[in-house]
Amino acid sequence: MKKHIRLAFCLSLLILASCGQPQRDVSPFEQLAQKFQRELALPAEPVEGPSFSILPDAELVYGPSTAGFMVSPVIPKTSALARYQEMVDERPLEGAAIVEKISRDYSVNPRLLLARLEYQADGLSKDGEALSDYPLINDDPTRQGLFRQLSWLANELNRGFYSRRVGGLRQFTTRDGVQVVTSPAANDATAAIQYVLGKMLGYHDWLVAVGPLGISAQYGALFGAPGEISGGSSTLEQPELILPFSLGEGASSVSHQGWFFTGGPHSAWGNGAAWAALDFAPDEEGFGCYDSDAWVLAVADGLIVRSEDGIVVQDLDGDGFMGTGWTILYMHVAQRDRIDVGA
Repeated sequence: MKKHIRLAFCLSLLILASCGQPQRDVSPFEQLAQKFQRELALPAEPVEGPSFSILPDAELVYGPSTAGFMVSPVIPKTSALARYQEMVDERPLEGAAIVEKISRDYSVNPRLLLARLEYQADGLSKDGEALSDYPLINDDPTRQGLFRQLSWLANELNRGFYSRRVGGLRQFTTRDGVQVVTSPAANDATAAIQYVLGKMLGYHDWLVAVGPLGISAQYGALFGAPGEISGGSSTLEQPELILPFSLGEGASSVSHQGWFFTGGPHSAWGNGAAWAALDFAPDEEGFGCYDSDAWVLAVADGLIVRSEDGIVVQDLDGDGFMGTGWTILYMHVAQRDRIDVGA
């Protein structure tokens, strides 16, 4: 009986081998591979992006949901990100500090930055290996290092988010050239993430990343399901503001006669954020970047929560957190006589 079974099996192989007369040295799986490649062909026409919600709008920004969140404790000590260090503004910054700085500067949720690093580069789970100089995108040598990579990511997230909020971002292109029409049902944060992932991934990888098993699942695995993270809230009623200068007050040695309105409104940070900035300069003989003797005044009463690197941040609701209520960012403030945190 066993002999007949072997013979039947051998005959079946001979029959299969004789059908179609395959060429010599050609893999029997070639036709299957060709079929798989045809299935992965890129769409020739624009396609509509999925409406699956990746992240609520409130969790893309550095807002109430980020209150109390600290980057460092969620990074495993043996991970690539924990062991990373880079010179930023002539001082060494570790990976956690870089993520924190980018999230505050660009007002982007640090959880989203961490989830993207883990999804793309295993930044939180990779043990014993160094983080790549190009963990997110590698088509521009000027973006070398985590600081520039995350700066680019946060800036583009803002560009997508705020463009969509004013009726833009109707379509975008994936890395391999597929035109994607933004779904009308996608919320602004989802559309922004789809747009950024499109700049980083080819179409088929992009489809996975923007679906239920992509960046949303990665975010949920690290921090809990998107939308379940709650935070405090505060009123966003327009406060009364004054211009940030007053002739003669606190500056008896100043010889200038006034201030110039030099630009704006423009992006609050980078070139992708909402238009939220105005530029003023004192009427002095100095040109370019120099230390002025003119005083900058607070535009309203509030608590100073940040004072470093030419930046002063004032929290108008007084809760000490930048992610709630009205926050005023003053830039190009000299170190000399600069106000301290807590004032």
